Amino acid sequence: MTGRSRLYNPPHMRFILASNSPRRQELLRNAGFDFEVRSCPLPEPSPERGADPTQYAMAAGQSKALCIAAEAPPGTLVLAADTVVVLNGLILGKPVGPHDATQMLRLLSGKTHEVITGVCLARAPDTIETRVHEITFVTFRDLDDEEIRDYVKSREPYDKAGAYAIQGYASRFVTRISGCYFNVVGLPVALVAEILKSFTAEVGSRK
Repeated sequence: MTGRSRLYNPPHMRFILASNSPRRQELLRNAGFDFEVRSCPLPEPSPERGADPTQYAMAAGQSKALCIAAEAPPGTLVLAADTVVVLNGLILGKPVGPHDATQMLRLLSGKTHEVITGVCLARAPDTIETRVHEITFVTFRDLDDEEIRDYVKSREPYDKAGAYAIQGYASRFVTRISGCYFNVVGLPVALVAEILKSFTAEVGSRK
């Protein structure tokens, strides 16, 4: 722990990121937070047909946060998030294999889609403290079959919502972003900082 990172943490609170995602961990660490990492052992729920993408992302983040908060010591603060890619109302999660990844990339080719991250902040043993979301619009150029095939072979798409990593090889596909770039990577850092600040102020006012 460093003096710098402790300045950005809620005072006198244990802080847990409920995610094994190295991208979310890196974003939070680079923003100056000091935290522990835990992951919920429960499988991620699949979206039901016709589900509202924003509500689904927030519910998935909530599920992760409460899973960890249920077993954490009282007063522990738990942050969780879930990111989905949405095209014309269709939720694109993580591809289950090369064919699925290929199909997702063909759908995204030449179009603008939404990246939605649902964020939940919970405190053990309480119920939900905060649920928020961030939306970013991303536009892909037209992709040909060869570059889609080569990208899928790189295996980068396999654990990414929408089958791409904007900070990786897929940066070559993106022609325009409207909104928070870090949200597309996996965590809207400014939004997280805002809700942490508000939560800290609220806790302080109760004393």
